[in-house]
Amino acid sequence: MGFQGDGNRVYRVLLVDDSPAILRFLRLGLSRHPQLEIVDTAPDAYAARDKIKALHPDVITLDVEMPRMNGLDFLERIMRLRPMPVVMLSSITPEGSAAAVRALSLGAVDVLAKPETGLTNDLLEDLAERVVMAAQSRKAIKNSGRGVRPQSTTPANHAQLSRWNGKICLIGASTGGVAAIEKVLTSLPTNSPPILISQHMPESFLISFAERLNQKLPQTIGLADTGRPLEPGHVYLAPGGNLHTGIEKRGNKFYCRNFEGPAYNGHHPSVDQMFKTAVDHADRVIGVILTGLGKDGAEGLKSLKQEGAVTIGQDERSCVVYGMPRAAADLGAVDQELPLTKIAEAICQLADKTHQQKSRA
Repeated sequence: MGFQGDGNRVYRVLLVDDSPAILRFLRLGLSRHPQLEIVDTAPDAYAARDKIKALHPDVITLDVEMPRMNGLDFLERIMRLRPMPVVMLSSITPEGSAAAVRALSLGAVDVLAKPETGLTNDLLEDLAERVVMAAQSRKAIKNSGRGVRPQSTTPANHAQLSRWNGKICLIGASTGGVAAIEKVLTSLPTNSPPILISQHMPESFLISFAERLNQKLPQTIGLADTGRPLEPGHVYLAPGGNLHTGIEKRGNKFYCRNFEGPAYNGHHPSVDQMFKTAVDHADRVIGVILTGLGKDGAEGLKSLKQEGAVTIGQDERSCVVYGMPRAAADLGAVDQELPLTKIAEAICQLADKTHQQKSRA
């Protein structure tokens, strides 16, 4: 169960990289996949622009570091003028991780981290699957107009929270999640309920993501540490690596808890593992599942709902990949299925004592 794509269609791919050797390696590796046809290559953004106009590829791969115009600037132009699926190639250095997170925020469907040892056959197989998945998200990207890039937000667009009722919010996401999370958090007030997020990404990317969010947004945002109290106006991002992250309750307060364990559903951090730590306190939880490939989080969200949590799933039209939300919906785990632009408002209403009192009146 997961992303439901067309398993027979062949997708046209344009490869963009300034290294002839890497282009040859990419062409050789990706062309082995039965659903990918390499229509051409381009050494820089200007050549790529002309070939996009002439060849109309379904998806492109794009290197971050290129001469004349770097990949991030070109990506921003693509998502503004001609939204289409893009898979970025980035290093796992601190600079590369920051660039990868910015690319995902701008609307790239996925980023493949290039190890310092270079591309390998295993990495090419992984890239091929990511390119197919990205191509299958084309309709969702077109629907969103500019990928899922967060738009500038004025105070009038913010959700409001008058009196916090003690509920905490747990959010899980994967492919497409960086931009989706930014959109939700940007629309929340400074006094938002406590929010814990598990986003599928490499550890170095998660560090850069937390730093980016903390610089951009009014809430206090950082990586989750064991024993750190969950407080209003704070957002905690699971650090990943070899850790899962969840919550624990001591007295009447909730705290972050990082714990070791094997990858669950193939992931560190796992959304299911996060949700399952909250089942005993479900009446104090708002569970949210956003865009992502696969089914991680579906079972945990169902357990939360069964024990009294209110649950929200992102709707198909606004998802880059309607995989995790679909899996949750198919299990009956979702109370409300909402477009991305409505999720912040729903979170605030569910966490607002005044709103809940009016709803019961």
